[in-house]
Amino acid sequence: MAGRYDLPEPDAFTHTYWDAAAGGRLLIRRCGACGRAHHYPREFCPHCWSEDVTWETASGRATLYTWSVVHRNDLPPFADRVPYVAAVVELAEGPRMMTEIVGAGAHRAGEDPELSGGAELEVVFREGIPVFRPVPG
Repeated sequence: MAGRYDLPEPDAFTHTYWDAAAGGRLLIRRCGACGRAHHYPREFCPHCWSEDVTWETASGRATLYTWSVVHRNDLPPFADRVPYVAAVVELAEGPRMMTEIVGAGAHRAGEDPELSGGAELEVVFREGIPVFRPVPG
């Protein structure tokens, strides 16, 4: 969609990732040489540089590593979403990922006990984009 800054532009390599996300699955890459997982998708391992990497479905579980509440963003469609929570989460498989926190308490970050460092999160998908929400309970 023209004029949107929140939608990906898949290329020949990342289309697998975005197709899975559109279907509600979060993919990561795992290295066959060193065994470590990584995200964002690359054709090589950023830890040992091996090209022996494969796609793997992630659990969708993560913990909140760091976040910031965005109160102003003039790019479409972000202006309609402010305030929103931009975050880095640590996936259960190990890699960290930039994302957005949505759901209960997300707009009151810093005031809501659900949003504290180490908070448990789960992936949800908005228009085929992985975002995270606090785990209920």
